[in-house]
Amino acid sequence: MPAVNDVNMNPDTTPAYGLWPLVAINAAIFIIFAFSFTKPRTARDWRSLGAFSAFVVALFTEMYGFPLTIYLLSGWLGNRIPGLDPVSHNAGHLWTTLLGWEGDPHFSPIHLFSDGLIASGFIVLSAAWKVLFKAQQAHEVATAGLYARVRHPQYAGFMLIMLGFLIQWPTLITLIMFPILVTMYVRLARREERESLAEFGEAYAAYAASTPAFVPRLSPAAAEPAPSNPHPLEVSPEPHHHS
Repeated sequence: MPAVNDVNMNPDTTPAYGLWPLVAINAAIFIIFAFSFTKPRTARDWRSLGAFSAFVVALFTEMYGFPLTIYLLSGWLGNRIPGLDPVSHNAGHLWTTLLGWEGDPHFSPIHLFSDGLIASGFIVLSAAWKVLFKAQQAHEVATAGLYARVRHPQYAGFMLIMLGFLIQWPTLITLIMFPILVTMYVRLARREERESLAEFGEAYAAYAASTPAFVPRLSPAAAEPAPSNPHPLEVSPEPHHHS
């Protein structure tokens, strides 16, 4: 049995919920970060950001507002971990609680790993936007930078951030939302690809044939080189773009 009593006896067992200003502040910070990195322009961009925003709001609502998951699991957790204070902030770190992590859960390997995923996701969003913006200005397919490794790095960035949050603070609602949102991003990506193929023709077809959609190949040598400067055949005044 893990040394869970050390977690239960942690001085940080004061109630940590009902803090709605923290819900609003934290959700706003991450949504603004995502907005600044993606700079939505089309209705599809806004849907993508909106779905991510809903996930973030649901997450922080349980993290600082009302611990629905902890409440629903309180009976099971109480039997497994006698003496657990379900309204303490530390108890909300379910993985460290269940594994009996001793000390501050914010410094556990699981939490640090999730921090890395979240930070990586925002870095991907920022780097991908710069390449995409430059390609849009030149009216050509984005194939440089991260787009040389995957066709939809911005959607991949959103998925990384959500996965990091899901690992860091798992809740029943976000666990349900995650596969739904991933499916939505995949469908949005496929629709964008059909539009890009119609607009850019062979240039995009060659790029898509040699570049994975979301997960980069482990060995760059295994991938065929993408066209270095694939210009479109003809562009419309408001060109489509892939994320």
